Amino acid sequence: MENVTIIDHPLVQHKISMLRDKRTGTNEFRTLIEEIATLMGYEALRDLPLEEVEVETPIETCMTPVIAGKKLAVVPILRAGLGMVNGILALVPTAKVGHIGLYRDEKTHQPHEYFCKLPDPIEQRTIVVTDPMLATGGSAVAAIDFIKQHGGKHIKFMCVIAAPEGLERLRKAHPDVQIYVGHLDRQLNEKAYICPGLGDAGDRIFGTK
Repeated sequence: MENVTIIDHPLVQHKISMLRDKRTGTNEFRTLIEEIATLMGYEALRDLPLEEVEVETPIETCMTPVIAGKKLAVVPILRAGLGMVNGILALVPTAKVGHIGLYRDEKTHQPHEYFCKLPDPIEQRTIVVTDPMLATGGSAVAAIDFIKQHGGKHIKFMCVIAAPEGLERLRKAHPDVQIYVGHLDRQLNEKAYICPGLGDAGDRIFGTK
């Protein structure tokens, strides 16, 4: 899968295993999501464009690289995607943050938009869309559709775990989007939950049911 990167780093895999444990409480779960986002972000952002600037060190003046252009936008899919934002901001504190609100119909499992606010000008930024879980792929596809409609061009998608069904749907719908996955799980069940999964990420991040 040309546009898919599975982050198989031991630290990522270890932390995902801790996420799966139903005994992991809200505070620890939230911290783990942020830590995984930071580790995954290190890999996902390795191709950010650079430019040379002049800096005076204590020894001499030199040319040295910094991130070029309008830099980065992080766009979480509400609400679970919010849990990954601070992990990426730890790497790039100057990144702008947009939001896309989608809810999934309980019967059809299809996404519906209720909010979309993106940094301007979005077309000049590298955009990282975050959602801890890629299940059916409907929300991810819809979110990226909306971003492209608003002018977004350089888009990446980052999730902690994915189901094969959702991953295939996303990569076919948006072959130009690079997808970063912490772990590829077995399948979806009849309720469209990822198996073995980790439950509802939003509920576990925010302590709701």
